[in-house]
Amino acid sequence: MMRAMLSAPTVRRARLLGVCAACITLTACGDRKPASAGPYAELVDEFVPKIERETGLPFKSPPNVASRSRDEVAAFVRKQLESERARTQLAGQESAYKLLGMVPDTMSLLTLLQKLLEEQIVGYYDPATKVLYVVEGAPSVLLRQTVSHELVHAWQDQYVNIDSVQAQVQNADRQSAAQAVLEGQAVLLQLRMDPSAGPMLKMPGGWDRIRDAMKDAQTGMPVFSAAPRAVREGLLFPYIGGADFVRRFIEQRPEKELLADLPISTKQILNDAAYFTATKEARDLPVTLTLPTSRAGTELYRNSFGEFETRLLLLQHLKDETLARRGASGIDGDQFAVIRTPDGEALVWASAWDSAVDAADFLDLMGDAARRRYGLGRIDFAAGATLRQYDIPASGARAARTVRLRVEQRGGQPVVIYTDAPARVGATLIDLAGITVTR
Repeated sequence: MMRAMLSAPTVRRARLLGVCAACITLTACGDRKPASAGPYAELVDEFVPKIERETGLPFKSPPNVASRSRDEVAAFVRKQLESERARTQLAGQESAYKLLGMVPDTMSLLTLLQKLLEEQIVGYYDPATKVLYVVEGAPSVLLRQTVSHELVHAWQDQYVNIDSVQAQVQNADRQSAAQAVLEGQAVLLQLRMDPSAGPMLKMPGGWDRIRDAMKDAQTGMPVFSAAPRAVREGLLFPYIGGADFVRRFIEQRPEKELLADLPISTKQILNDAAYFTATKEARDLPVTLTLPTSRAGTELYRNSFGEFETRLLLLQHLKDETLARRGASGIDGDQFAVIRTPDGEALVWASAWDSAVDAADFLDLMGDAARRRYGLGRIDFAAGATLRQYDIPASGARAARTVRLRVEQRGGQPVVIYTDAPARVGATLIDLAGITVTR
């Protein structure tokens, strides 16, 4: 998914909270005197006991709610996006996505996010101040959705440090998995507390209908609809993919155990067999894969993609969801780096795989994705060949490039190494022998 700061709770919740409100009809609050003080006290009084009842865990302290003008909320979000950490993450992610052909070369992720947030800002929970902020004058439907959703985040923050989840920027796959649980639980609780959506969730196929409606609701949001597919899918994943996971969790275990046992990879979010095992020790845990320092340029950024973003990449170019799911499902850990060379930026990406069959399948599918990404004709490689090379001629302002994929063994485990670099850099980008895999 769009990782790191792009998918941080502040950004996602401020922008996409209207997803559920757009497809669910809500009933209005009743007339009763609130017990809490401050803005939206009546809604706080309504939802706090519901959250406690649904989850089986109480609020450790009363939630704090405050109102802000739309300009104040927008200024806060811009400040988050323009922080040094956010800019570093966004710039690195943007470079990687451009090198992989997932977003246009002319696109600015920072600018796109600012436009997305301006399209619809309703409110957010700030884990730094422990306050839920709501935009003044928000429509009543969105107001109820905002308060119910963000109160869940306030409650979560009392059991798991949300700031620490956001800070896991060096392991984006793990960060994405944790954030998917936080957003997924908030979405599901928000729906369960709603008098219209709650009963629908209990009906056969009810969740499928709600999920489809959540996706369809985005067509009415022009900026979101016009965004690249990788951006749209990445922003929706924590809500919809996360809610899918939480639904499966509470079918098997008490919900009050969820925050104490967070998944550590998107593979665990997407695959029951990777997380729901008899013991924690039996789970499919990602390996730690480390790239050596570049010997042909300056490293700008390094991080991991994980199964979800690997699936998005394959889908972008293969246009086949079945192939994309299959090709990404065996990933066991990865790391990539964006490197600036004298001839332009380059990408090196190493991924460990569950089996030799999984690695060979990914080698073929990723090779085909690279070929399509650059508009090359089909190339026939010898059966069983462990190397794929694609030479991309210079075009316009773009210098000639070379894409290589190869399978090697590291610690008895198959590793696929992908490089996309200016042709003059070639194999000197990094010392491939220096790639390590540890469990």
